[in-house]
Amino acid sequence: MNLLALTYPQLKDEFRRRYDKGAFHAAALYRSFYRAPDLDPERIEAFAASPGLARQVGRDLHIHLPKVVAQIQEEGVTKLVMALADGLRIESVVIPMANHATVCISSQVGCRMGCRFCRTGKMGLLRNLTADEIVAQVYLVKVQLGFRVRNVVFMGMGEPLDNFGQVTQAIRVLEDQRGLDVAKRHITLSTVGLPDAIESLAALDWPQLKLAVSVNAPNDLLRSRLMPINLGHPMDRLKRALQAYSLGRRATLFIEYVLIKDVNDDPGLAAELAAYLDGLPVKLNLIPFNPGAHSPFQAPESETVERFRRALIQQHLFVRLRSSKGAHIRAACGQLGGASP
Repeated sequence: MNLLALTYPQLKDEFRRRYDKGAFHAAALYRSFYRAPDLDPERIEAFAASPGLARQVGRDLHIHLPKVVAQIQEEGVTKLVMALADGLRIESVVIPMANHATVCISSQVGCRMGCRFCRTGKMGLLRNLTADEIVAQVYLVKVQLGFRVRNVVFMGMGEPLDNFGQVTQAIRVLEDQRGLDVAKRHITLSTVGLPDAIESLAALDWPQLKLAVSVNAPNDLLRSRLMPINLGHPMDRLKRALQAYSLGRRATLFIEYVLIKDVNDDPGLAAELAAYLDGLPVKLNLIPFNPGAHSPFQAPESETVERFRRALIQQHLFVRLRSSKGAHIRAACGQLGGASP
């Protein structure tokens, strides 16, 4: 049994199937694990009268937490490099807020989407993460390192919807109130925009889950240049999937636009982008490009960013300019993966 991969109801079913026991022991085990990582069923009070059960449960538990091999900080931002059981490495980022922290987590080792401006994309896809490896990133930050985690964003290494089953199971575990207790309204899933997977996500009827879509261009020609996935999933198909996506009351879709110097930063593109987004309830995150090592692209100048932002506002779009924290430690958007500084 791996508690990082199970919700409490699923663990309760396991106890009934394996030991013919019910909620009392399952709840005690689950509660203890999500309070402290040093888990020994024989030291849990609820198992005091059942030492044989405690020993059997201890033998059946298989929990493999990634090892934090590097912890790098800049301006309060913490990048964690974690080694998995097979030796592969992933990266997560802890972003401080006023009274809590946001954790940016990975869903794959590498990524096969191949976005030209993304460092992770240059790795290719090495493998999907399992649900427990995804949840473990938040567990380590909250339980072992002691951060007050409120928000979780799937904006690290990998395309979450390309690992649909494991990511959705991880979300179920993350939101379990007896465990990490991260409500769906505080979870954001960021995707390059896989229409079929977006429709599968909509079928789960999770209107509180926040969906962010990386668009980065107002037309197919430019988007295909930046994001090869667009060749097989053009923008009109993506828009139909977004139009059908079920949102909660007064909720919006988040559109992400990475602004790259002399590529997609002409203010004249703002009207074309607004026309594409017309009819969708959106908020637009404008993200100045964060160059990595040997990147063929450059960051836009601040004056260009401001001109583009104003052009979007003139098109009646809600725009939020995202600041780039952690760029020097390669912890900013599009910089995860590969050797750490």
